[in-house]
Amino acid sequence: MSSPGSRPPLPQHPSLPVPTVPGRGGVTVLEADAAESAAAEAAAAGGQHLTTPVPVGAAFLQPPAPGHHLTAPVPSLAVAVPAPRPTTPRPDARRPGRAAVPMSRTRRGLLTGARAAFAERGVRKTTMQHVAAAAGVAKATLYNHFRTKDDVAHALIAFELDRLAALAAELPLTVAVPALAEEVGGHPVLRRLAETEPETLVQMMALDADRWGDVVVTLGSALRISRPEAELVCRWLLGLVLQPGTVQERAAQAAVVTGQVVG
Repeated sequence: MSSPGSRPPLPQHPSLPVPTVPGRGGVTVLEADAAESAAAEAAAAGGQHLTTPVPVGAAFLQPPAPGHHLTAPVPSLAVAVPAPRPTTPRPDARRPGRAAVPMSRTRRGLLTGARAAFAERGVRKTTMQHVAAAAGVAKATLYNHFRTKDDVAHALIAFELDRLAALAAELPLTVAVPALAEEVGGHPVLRRLAETEPETLVQMMALDADRWGDVVVTLGSALRISRPEAELVCRWLLGLVLQPGTVQERAAQAAVVTGQVVG
C-alpha cells in the first residue's frame, strides 16, 4: 500500500520495455517526468524557481559598443543611376513660315476680289457671295476671314493704303507723288462710289485722329519726308478722292506739291 501523496507505479507494457533515465538507478522516463512535475508544482507554491533567473542587466541585453553590430552590417549597394536622356524637341508638323504664305495669298485674293466686286456694283449692292465669287473662293472661306461686308470694306481701305505706301517707297519723290495722284484719282472703287454712293465714300474717308495720324506717318515714311510735308501730301490726295479732276490737272497739281516739298 502506497503512502499518501505518492503515485502508484505505472504498469509496464507486457511486450515493450519501458525506457529508463541514465544515471538515476533504473528510474523510468515517465517516473522522472512525474517527479519533476511534482517538484515544480511544490516549488511554485513556495515561491522558488527550479531554473536560474536571468540576471538584470546581462551583457547581452546591453546596447552594443560603438563601432560594433549585433549583426553583420549590410553592405551598401552602388546603384548606377542612368543620366537623363537629352530631350530633342519634336519637329512641329506645321511650318509657320510656309503656312503663313498661303494665308497671306488667300487674304490678298479675297481683297482683290472685293475691289473688283465693289467697283462693279458699289458697296451697297455687293453681297458677301459677290465678293467670294469675284475672289474665286467659297463663301465659307470668305467668312473665315471677314464676318461682315463692312469688315471687308475697312480691310480693303487698309490694304490699298499699304499698297500705295509700298509703291511710293520704291520711287523717287518726283515720280512717287504723280504716281500716287494717278492711283487715287483713277481708283475704280473710289470712282464708282463717287458716282453712285458719294455718301458712302465720305463715310469711308472719315478717319479719326489716330487713324489719320497712322496714314500720315506711313506715307511720310514711304516718301522719306517730314511730318508737316506728309500732312500736306495726304490732304491733297484726300481731295483727289472726292474731286479727282483730269489726268492733266492731277499732273499739274503733283508738280506744285512736289515743288513745295522739295523747295
